[in-house]
Amino acid sequence: MKKKILIVEDGIVEANNLRIIMESAGYVVSGLVDSYERAIANLDKERPDLVLLDIFLAGPKTGIDLARVLKERNIAFIYLSANSNKDTLELAKVTGPYGFLVKPFRKKDILIALEIANYLHEQKQTIRDRETFLATFEKPSTFPGIIGNSPELLKIFHLVKVVAPTDTSVLILGESGTGKEGIAENIHAASSRKSKPLIKVNCAALPASLIESELFGHEKAAFTGAYDQRIGKFEQANKGTVFLDEIGDMPIDLQVKLLRVLQEKEIDRIGGKGSIKVDIRIIAATNRDLEKEVMEGRFRMDLYYRLNVFPILMPPLRDRKTDIPALAGYFIERFCKHNNLGVKTVSREAMDSLLSYPWPGNIRELQYLMERTVLLTPGDTIHEFTLPNTAAVAVAAKATTTPGVKTIREMEIDHIKAVLDLCKGKIYGPGGAAEMLKIPYSTLISRIKKLGIKIEKSYR
Repeated sequence: MKKKILIVEDGIVEANNLRIIMESAGYVVSGLVDSYERAIANLDKERPDLVLLDIFLAGPKTGIDLARVLKERNIAFIYLSANSNKDTLELAKVTGPYGFLVKPFRKKDILIALEIANYLHEQKQTIRDRETFLATFEKPSTFPGIIGNSPELLKIFHLVKVVAPTDTSVLILGESGTGKEGIAENIHAASSRKSKPLIKVNCAALPASLIESELFGHEKAAFTGAYDQRIGKFEQANKGTVFLDEIGDMPIDLQVKLLRVLQEKEIDRIGGKGSIKVDIRIIAATNRDLEKEVMEGRFRMDLYYRLNVFPILMPPLRDRKTDIPALAGYFIERFCKHNNLGVKTVSREAMDSLLSYPWPGNIRELQYLMERTVLLTPGDTIHEFTLPNTAAVAVAAKATTTPGVKTIREMEIDHIKAVLDLCKGKIYGPGGAAEMLKIPYSTLISRIKKLGIKIEKSYR
């Protein structure tokens, strides 16, 4: 059945051009209107499936006023505007549009935006129905590796249970260290793809010159140094899931190719002669403000809307402090078991200091602090934690280098140095720092070099 489109645009020429584009693409145009009042009349009579909506209309009411009505009636809409300033975007995005086209626009841009809007609307409707169904009898429960039962975390659990059984793309947002990777792992583990690979790619850690080969693969002799054929991450994950961490750092030229993977479910190896079909689910994560990245031209709008089908916003640790005692206990037990140590509990005063600290580095910062404290505690009770000056909350949150406040980088340096001290400089092998930190020794050496940590001569 053909989709019905309502065009709400006060420019006669623009409205007619849009009508021609829509009809040539097989859509049915239910009307061309230039005001809020005429649009409402059309909605009541024609019941369109989707609305192309100019922000500034004839009459006192704007497209944003109409968008609120469309949202109430569960009708998808895409904004059209020549004004893309920050204030306009802020007002518009609150209404939950399915896209945003800035004039002048090309036919290709419009058709892609419509395709994405239709897809998003269908997926959200399916998810909404499933969420209502689950809410009738299911209660939130914990997930492996995700510790806590705060109201904020229980909401995340519920979202994971809703989206995991589907093939919907998921975008996990949140500050560094909030546990985005753990959520991705649980979504995969609760999906129908759980017996297939979960392939993880850190887009920020790969050089721009290598990321395309890493994702798409290459044929032998495709470029200088390509001595063998390479199977890319997308092919490796066939029938499974690809987790693209730090998606906001992906180069703009590769964003186009990722969009094709999402739309067409096929890839091209570098130097290959044909397309290869892949059946994958994409889960992406970032600590960046992607809407800001879109506005500033560093992230494609069409890719953003394609990924943002089901966003999950991870709360920072400072907003779920009731989970801190459980997290602290979890890390103590884990580190003591691994290192055969006897720390069992935390004093009330020490726990109070954890609860009053703002945690700019979130769970990762807590993990590093607990590991170092456990290693340096002689008895079975932790009486004190070495924390940055809690009076400098705002400064700590921005990770500045103000005296008395340590950045996450500085804390990582201190942590690695403390472990090296305990191991007397031994990096790999039994009892080495890499074993204690539970990371490959090559990774530890790389971090030591990157952080500029010097190995003491007394170790050698």
